[in-house]
Amino acid sequence: MDIENLQIQIKTFFGLEQILAEEIKKLGGRKVEVKNRAVNCEGDLGFLYKINYSARTALKILVPIHEFKAFNQHQFYDRLFKFNWEEFMDVDQSFAIDATVNSETFKHSQFVTLKMKDAIVDYFQEKFKKRPNVETRTPDIKFHLHIDRELITISLDSSGDPLFKRGYRKEQGEAPINEVLASGMLQLAGWDGKGNFLDPMCGSGTLLIEAAMIALDLPAQIFRKRFAFQNWKNYDAELFTKIKEFRINRIKEFNGKIVGYDIDARMLNAARMNIEAAEMEDVIEVKKQNFFDSKKELFPLLMVFNPPYDERISINDDDFYKKIGDTFKTSYPNTLAWLISSDLEAVKKIGLRPSRKIKLFNGKLETRFLQYEMYEGTKKVHKLEEK
Repeated sequence: MDIENLQIQIKTFFGLEQILAEEIKKLGGRKVEVKNRAVNCEGDLGFLYKINYSARTALKILVPIHEFKAFNQHQFYDRLFKFNWEEFMDVDQSFAIDATVNSETFKHSQFVTLKMKDAIVDYFQEKFKKRPNVETRTPDIKFHLHIDRELITISLDSSGDPLFKRGYRKEQGEAPINEVLASGMLQLAGWDGKGNFLDPMCGSGTLLIEAAMIALDLPAQIFRKRFAFQNWKNYDAELFTKIKEFRINRIKEFNGKIVGYDIDARMLNAARMNIEAAEMEDVIEVKKQNFFDSKKELFPLLMVFNPPYDERISINDDDFYKKIGDTFKTSYPNTLAWLISSDLEAVKKIGLRPSRKIKLFNGKLETRFLQYEMYEGTKKVHKLEEK
């Protein structure tokens, strides 16, 4: 493995590729290339540690180590059996494999994963008369198998647990929004920690915590205990410590307000527990408040929220979305508001034309992330000027 020029693939959600590419460029990635649900780049070992620790919209970070073509299962096994696995793991380390398969030749991901496991185990058995353990929950080394027709790519997963597992979520709501998606939404909405932020239907508080992390410039994985790369043969603990210290020294002051409303006391309790776990009690305020009875209190204000929709909570959609629109128009002048919804018919009842629409997926649900711009009295002013 050339630790100066690693080829790196960073996975993300559909619609966040451009945001991730910008993050990677800012963190020092070379030859940044946007793909579908992924960004490819080059960097050294320190850069790999840095993006695992800091990138907000990365789901997992892979380093390809072996690529070949196979036209049947025998070729597949044979090429894997002959690969030099001991360069990347010891016989005493446990391993796991996850797979993405798009192939007519290799149709079943479970079968090819089993074949790859056999090849690795047989390699060590023949060489050392000893077998490494397969450990699916907490493996020392995690491999990623990608099959696209006949092209096989084996990568090391440098992250381990997916990077949306930030380590601060103690309580979940009915359907909490994924942390990576939440951060991506905030960045798409232009949140940079300047001004004030409101989530008027905050649930268990994910958007609030991610907004605070951006405002303070906290590294995304500041609460994470382990990364898979810490079990690699070339792991440089001193380098990783330096990278963490450098990032923590860049934490900023934040003078604005980050506020969350919800009408459900249970949800507010969950939000408070998560905010406390993220050590954000001084930065985030949550209160029991019905958005439909609220008035704009913070100036300037960015609003981003994830209203209940579809399979989450049964509500009268038409009435609910009409109330959102009415509240925007009567109570939130001069405000930029974004919301995510999978109910594309119901959002029409908001009664305002969205100025931007971005297609995103919340789990398997196809959604739109919609921007609404509320202006106060602009039409009136123009008419007066015309007279």
